[in-house]
Amino acid sequence: MAEKHIVVQGATCLCNFGSAPDKLKVLTHKREFANDKEGTKKYIASTKDIGSTFEKNMFGSCAKQNNKPCTAVVTEWKDFYEHTTLTNGGKILTESSKATCPVGGAGCIKIIDHGQTAEPNGQSFKNTEPKVNQALNPAVGVKQIIDEPVDVKGIIFE
Repeated sequence: MAEKHIVVQGATCLCNFGSAPDKLKVLTHKREFANDKEGTKKYIASTKDIGSTFEKNMFGSCAKQNNKPCTAVVTEWKDFYEHTTLTNGGKILTESSKATCPVGGAGCIKIIDHGQTAEPNGQSFKNTEPKVNQALNPAVGVKQIIDEPVDVKGIIFE
């Protein structure tokens, strides 16, 4: 999946004919997660996430229906990652995946944000070149923080 992010619950989607985005909800499984250390929020989205699978189930007003309120319904997903199948039998959606709506047609719903967020942890610092850490935060000796326990005795917080 070179250079493409996996789509997770909370990803922002937009219809080409709608006036507002909506967030994707994964309703087809509660087992596979990405970018979620607690494993409670960021379910991986798949081709099985069809039907009314958005938080509000609407993309504002629909230009295809004379600006009447949209009713977002996904009938199928295209351009997914074909080499992995989740336990629900679906294929993983990527940020380049597109959905089909009965009103808007094939590929009218696109993903504008994959839903993942960076959550650095101690391992992130260990894996980073020391020069990079020093350039990003010159006031902190990252090696010292990683290798030695931090003692805050005697520090006065005002």
